[in-house]
Amino acid sequence: MSASAAVFAILFALLLGAMIPGPSFVLVARNAVGLSRVDGLATAAGMGIGGIVFGGVALAGLYTVLLAVEWLYIALKIAGGVYLLVLALRFWRGASRPFSMTDTGGRGGANARRSFAVGLSTQLSNPKTAIWYGSIFVALLPHHPPLWCYFALPPLVFVVEAGWYTFVALCFSSRAPREVYLRAKKWVDRLAAGVIATLGLRLILTANRAGL
Repeated sequence: MSASAAVFAILFALLLGAMIPGPSFVLVARNAVGLSRVDGLATAAGMGIGGIVFGGVALAGLYTVLLAVEWLYIALKIAGGVYLLVLALRFWRGASRPFSMTDTGGRGGANARRSFAVGLSTQLSNPKTAIWYGSIFVALLPHHPPLWCYFALPPLVFVVEAGWYTFVALCFSSRAPREVYLRAKKWVDRLAAGVIATLGLRLILTANRAGL
């Protein structure tokens, strides 16, 4: 397989992985429909930067450290699970608060920065994603890839990750999903909290299991 074909295959595999619903999907959708389109897009950008980090880790081969040093992998999984539980608790506690229409017009840089930070930290909270990236890169990338791959892959990974979650944000920030959210905010937020908490608990409870 040529290097260009390998890069295309890697990007396609990462897109399929991103499309599988998980905490990232739930967070982008919730922020887009519950806060604003700008917040959804900022969260998507955070996911994209997280993808760059994982791509860089995979290119450097550092994911092998997580596989080789078992205690580090377990510790990172537990830390990621705890973070998701804290995020779920925050959603649950805010579910009963009335929705404010402030900052839905596209302004509010502070909120957008906060959404970006939450998106990035949520993306980075799951070390299994680093293993997923590493497995794909090892399986598809040539053993000695040309130099251009090291420069081309990180921005392309950003396009794939941020592009998919931007699509999610645009879909969920349209009028119909927002009206549904306004009518059922309490239950939507609690459902999102439940999904994220379940994923966090799964990370913690499977921390001592190797692999994906």
